[in-house]
Amino acid sequence: MKEILDMDSTRLAAKIKKGEISSVQATQTYINHIKQVNPYINAMVEDRFEEAIEEAKACDEQLQQGLGKGKLYGVPISIKEAYHVKGLKTTSGLQHRKELIETEDSDVTQRLKNEGAIILGKTNTPTLCFCQESDNKIYGKTNNPWKLTHTAGGSSGGEGAIIAVGGAAVGIGSDIGGSLRFPGHFNGVITFKSGHDQVSQNGHYHYVDDPYQYTMLGMGAVAKSVDDTELINSIIAKNEVEDIDVDSFQVTIPDKHPDYPLNEDTYRLLEDIKKHFSGIKEVNEEYPPMFDELTTMWQLIMSIDGGNGIREAATPPGKGYNPFTAYLKEKIAGNSDYHFYLSWALIGTTLFKPTKKQKKELVHHLEKAVQENKRFLDNNVLILPVYHSPAQEHGKVYKELFAITKSYRKYLPYVAYANTLGLPSLTVPVGEDAEGLPIAFQVISNVGNEKAIFHFGRILEQAFRGYKRNNSYDELLAF
Repeated sequence: MKEILDMDSTRLAAKIKKGEISSVQATQTYINHIKQVNPYINAMVEDRFEEAIEEAKACDEQLQQGLGKGKLYGVPISIKEAYHVKGLKTTSGLQHRKELIETEDSDVTQRLKNEGAIILGKTNTPTLCFCQESDNKIYGKTNNPWKLTHTAGGSSGGEGAIIAVGGAAVGIGSDIGGSLRFPGHFNGVITFKSGHDQVSQNGHYHYVDDPYQYTMLGMGAVAKSVDDTELINSIIAKNEVEDIDVDSFQVTIPDKHPDYPLNEDTYRLLEDIKKHFSGIKEVNEEYPPMFDELTTMWQLIMSIDGGNGIREAATPPGKGYNPFTAYLKEKIAGNSDYHFYLSWALIGTTLFKPTKKQKKELVHHLEKAVQENKRFLDNNVLILPVYHSPAQEHGKVYKELFAITKSYRKYLPYVAYANTLGLPSLTVPVGEDAEGLPIAFQVISNVGNEKAIFHFGRILEQAFRGYKRNNSYDELLAF
């Protein structure tokens, strides 16, 4: 049974189709495992186990009749709480949504179901997916499986944690500010953030209306292999990936930036990656155009409406929500309807809302950055760290990124780059620190260069750590 927990969806789908493993066997294995492990990590917050078993039985019957088709036929998966799944809730960590049952699937959910996927349940996020720590007033916080006192990241932190322990064949997340890459990095799983407008956001809560924020939004797999990230992208993306000559691509791996910290283990791995690729082809070490400015642009875009969109989504019909009041109430009495992470972040978006002059300058500089970086990445992949350190204790990453001192400018540049420009980014674990906490790096390029991203991601995966299931919970298994 442990072999099933280690399997990616590509391999499991093949075995189910060949009759080597039944869908029921795989589904029950994941359900048993989740029941044992989830009390420790609090990753899956709503399940549909009974329905999943019935769907698996139907898949096995269809396969015996030679009928079952689909890239994920009979494969059990998990999905981020932000995606609508018919019959399940999408609370987004909000009290007024905790009993709201969805009657339709998101576009992403429907595409996965059309390929035969079986959804086991939904995984935890921060309130409205608005920070990099998966904690909210409905479900509480998700713990990092490698060290329970540490963050699993966010906003796809529940997905990162459940896949890290092998709780599903593959998972689905989303990313507007590192929300796939932080969990990939902190939990040691492989993730892919799609580029601008490559995957439909219909049925993803909340819906991003602002065009600049929408540019930064990407969706994709939380996975055990690069193969799976490519497979999931082929299912949920609007268009097929272009066929390009990956051998003609250059590789850029910038050296440690003087203004942005990297801990000793991350820097060591950066040098190891550079050395490995230097044996394959010439490595360019320059930073992309306007790299330093793009982090500030990210913050201005996230604050472009003063947080009105998030505030409206957080407010129950006919009621009001004042982030200042809610924050004080939560910190003093602990009885606000809103997690203080959300209220504090909204206070920040209010304070940092760009003026008309700043917005005009932002648009001008962003257009320039997009043009210059499109040329820079035309036939080139960029390899960057995700964060300056592995997973930290709960709340510390949040303080680094949401401090009134704007310390995000020091810690977020490696993540903000792909979001601000709407670029696809693959995150691959490449090593660990002395405590065994995973460390990952990103592979980034232009929209249309996804095939090159997956190609060079496989090189990282094969040469370095890749996905390793956290099997420290195996003594809990009860098969």
